[in-house]
Amino acid sequence: MKILRKLLVYRRFLLILFTPILLLPLPLIIRTKEAECAYTLFVVAIFWLTEALPLAVSALLPALMFPLFGIMASKQVASAYFKDFHLLLTGVICLATSIEKWNLHKRIALKMVMLVGVNPAWLTLGFMISSAFLSMWLSNTSCAAMVMPVVEAVAQQIISAKAEADALEMTYANGVTNHALELDENINDCEEVDGKEKTKQANGYSNGSVPTAHAVCHVEKEMQKPETSEKEGKYQNQRDHNICKIMCLCIAYSSTIGGLTTITGTSTNLIFAEQFNTWYPDCHCINFGSWFILCIPITVIILLLSWIWLQWLFLGFNFKELFQCGRPKTASERASAQVIKEEYKKLGPISYPEIVTLVLFFLMALLWFTRDPGFVSGWASLFPEYRGFATDSTVALIIGLLFFVIPAKTLSRTSNGENIVFDYTPLITWKEFQACMPWEIAMLVGGGFALADGCEVSGLSHWIGSKLTPLGSLPVWLIILISSLIVTSVTEVASNPATITIFLPILAPLAEAIHVNPLYILIPTTLCTSFAFLLPVANPPNAIVFSYGHLRVIDMVKAGLGVNIIGVAVVMFAVMTWAVPLYDLHTYPSWAPIPSLVNKTGL
Repeated sequence: MKILRKLLVYRRFLLILFTPILLLPLPLIIRTKEAECAYTLFVVAIFWLTEALPLAVSALLPALMFPLFGIMASKQVASAYFKDFHLLLTGVICLATSIEKWNLHKRIALKMVMLVGVNPAWLTLGFMISSAFLSMWLSNTSCAAMVMPVVEAVAQQIISAKAEADALEMTYANGVTNHALELDENINDCEEVDGKEKTKQANGYSNGSVPTAHAVCHVEKEMQKPETSEKEGKYQNQRDHNICKIMCLCIAYSSTIGGLTTITGTSTNLIFAEQFNTWYPDCHCINFGSWFILCIPITVIILLLSWIWLQWLFLGFNFKELFQCGRPKTASERASAQVIKEEYKKLGPISYPEIVTLVLFFLMALLWFTRDPGFVSGWASLFPEYRGFATDSTVALIIGLLFFVIPAKTLSRTSNGENIVFDYTPLITWKEFQACMPWEIAMLVGGGFALADGCEVSGLSHWIGSKLTPLGSLPVWLIILISSLIVTSVTEVASNPATITIFLPILAPLAEAIHVNPLYILIPTTLCTSFAFLLPVANPPNAIVFSYGHLRVIDMVKAGLGVNIIGVAVVMFAVMTWAVPLYDLHTYPSWAPIPSLVNKTGL
């Protein structure tokens, strides 16, 4: 037992040590560039899947191994680590930094929730819509970490509302002081501390049970309740517990689903777009506008079906109760509305930095949409001599630069009419940008580009394509389904960026070998890579909501399995219907290599 415990403690070290050794016969026995590149690919893939080394550190291995094997020169490998993707990411993170700094995300989320009402079902849908919208422009991790404190405040109010319902009704009847509202104020104060503590835990992806601050804040409320079991003391009944579960899961899932809509919404979308444009430079069909047209229906359908699935799974989907008009609000609904209104009041009137950030946000989206929409000429056509020079990263950098230029404060006048001059401070500073910049993802993507270049130079990608040619006898829809299910399964235990980086160089040659439009296979695979809904460790939003203590692993598995099935089914339906005319998927494109030539290069 002691030996097993020691091995368990040093499992990562042993994996790092023995993986390269056990795979070493591959390049030693098969002395070809393809085998040497495959050795590098296997080592990096295993380290990415197991996270034995940090993802960014593993991404640097191609820069070390390719020159040693004579596959690529060090200068060539280094150039792969910084692409157009990194410029696009820089501009997007500038926008995200300003949104987070000036609390614009919280104002948007609360306003959307206030619009849909406080019925538990509609409240859940409101949180899902607001989270999905935010995750179109922010990372899913940031979105979940920012929205969850608000959701938790509402959830705690629902928990306490049932216990105070009788006292609330007696107060209204007798016309005395409303102690329930006094309790609301105490809860709000507690939740402010609670939210800070949970955000810290969420950023660390803690999977522990109820946070400490939450337990401290519950002391005053627990003193007013009779002694009960631990579960009954926390939730008045199973329905309250299930409402809390739904509210947590809706944030985790919608933060991921919303990111599908835009090229910049998830790292997997960005990785696909950059690698695809690198492999097929003559194809100009993947841009912000065309991707949005393809994915907005997918996002809306998955979001609505997931909402119905969660409602049915935990509460039962009662259409009569859901659409009943004129029904008086319950105690929990009044409590929820009170919390949301109080949180919105705390924000105060919209500030100058929020207005500027909102304007720049809409300007960036407008320029992305109108650059090259496809169905009409965009502003990029104003520069016919430099077609293809300006990309989405150009727009992102222009807007991103403005965040470092526009001052965060305006001149104000005193009662005497004199101007008060503040120190010049831009909307965001470089330190704030650095704190938000996902450097690990940037390095990971660079490593993926280096691996892709190595596979192409060594001939490994062509060899893989030639060996996959027999799959052409299968129906195309079955190949797409199999590849989608494989990546959906792998991404549950590996990071999304690592999964897409591993599978794209394999699936692109497969599409070429069977004479199918590469987009037919790569688009559904890219979208399905984001469907990591089963486990708390599958992606950061899952871990964030799990850390609040309302969920068990089995709850997430049951709910996530249904959402995974919904996601794959909707993506398959989209690829077989409106995606076909959008990208002409039934035709093998002229910008892709001729399959016969690809097969001749295989060994």
